Amino acid sequence: MIRNSIDVATRVSPNLSTLIENRLNRAELEQAITLATIRDFVTGVLTEAFSETEQLHHFDINESSLDELNALIDEFGETALAVDFVQERASEPLSRIIDAVINDKDRKHPQTLGMIKEAMVSGLSASLVGAGVLDEDEDDDLLAEIEALIGRHGADALAEAFIRYE
Repeated sequence: MIRNSIDVATRVSPNLSTLIENRLNRAELEQAITLATIRDFVTGVLTEAFSETEQLHHFDINESSLDELNALIDEFGETALAVDFVQERASEPLSRIIDAVINDKDRKHPQTLGMIKEAMVSGLSASLVGAGVLDEDEDDDLLAEIEALIGRHGADALAEAFIRYE
C-alpha cells in the first residue's frame, strides 16, 4: 500500500483520531488496518437502531464520526492506511518539556525529538520537577513516551509539531 504524501492527520477530528488509534492498538502486528477496516469496526459497534437513526437524523451539530470516516474514504479510498489518520501529540507533561527545550536561549537549531530525549536523559526532567514545572509522578513515563514518538516519527522529527496546546 502506498502511504499518503500529505499529512492527512490534520484533516481528522480528535475524536475520530482517538477512535482509529484505539483500533490500531488492538490490531495484530501483521494486520494492515485501512479506513475500510475502521468503518467496519465503527458500524459493527453501533446498534442497528442507532445506525438507522444516525443515517436519518443528525442530532448533534458536528458531523458524526461515521460521516467523517465516509468522507475520508471518498477522498482517500478504502485502502488508505488508518495509521496515517492518527494525530500524534505529546502528553501535557512532555509538551512542557518540549516547550522548555524550545525556549532555551542557548539552543540555536530547531529542536528534534532526538534532542528532546537527549535533554531529558541529561537531567532536564529532574530539573523541571525541582522547579515545580512537572510533578514527580509525571516524570516516570515521559522517557517511554518520547521513545515511542521517536519510534514512530524518527529522531529528526521537529519536536514543536508534537506540542499539545490545551
